[in-house]
Amino acid sequence: MRPEAEEDSGDPASMAPSTAGRRAIRARAPERRADPTPVDSLSVMPSDFALKTMNTIHHTILKISGGKLGWTAGKMPVLELTTTGRKSGQPRTVLLTSPLQEADTLVIVASRGGDDQHPAWFLNLRDNPEVIVKWQGAAPKKMTASIASPDERERMWPIVAEAYKGYAGYQNKTEREIPLVLLNPT
Repeated sequence: MRPEAEEDSGDPASMAPSTAGRRAIRARAPERRADPTPVDSLSVMPSDFALKTMNTIHHTILKISGGKLGWTAGKMPVLELTTTGRKSGQPRTVLLTSPLQEADTLVIVASRGGDDQHPAWFLNLRDNPEVIVKWQGAAPKKMTASIASPDERERMWPIVAEAYKGYAGYQNKTEREIPLVLLNPT
């Protein structure tokens, strides 16, 4: 280590103007970060831009493959959900997984990766529950979305979280209760 770093008084004002002070800062930096804690990539919520980019790539895979690829993710079936924008009134389409299906009901999870905010698609269908769903590449169908009641969620959540552990992790990351949404044919 350079002598300047050993003589560092710790006062940033005394180090800033001098070359010795700049050397001291550089000399100390590796010591403070000698054993950095790795960042858990799942603990950081992707930006809206990243989420939209991933969705665009997913749509592209579906299109290029003629619908032969992209209808499963993480061993879960994928659906294409089209909502009506609550502010714009325009159709908004997103690809989502459905970790649970019961008869004609498709269950989706408004997790947004454990973020403290609800996903935009959830806010859209909350305000306008009439949606269009393309399931496993079949023709789009009109469906009605409803938020699972407390009793329904209490019954379904353990099934979802047990089968797909990521959802339990998402719930642990946020203080909000992650809603389950039921999609039913109209």
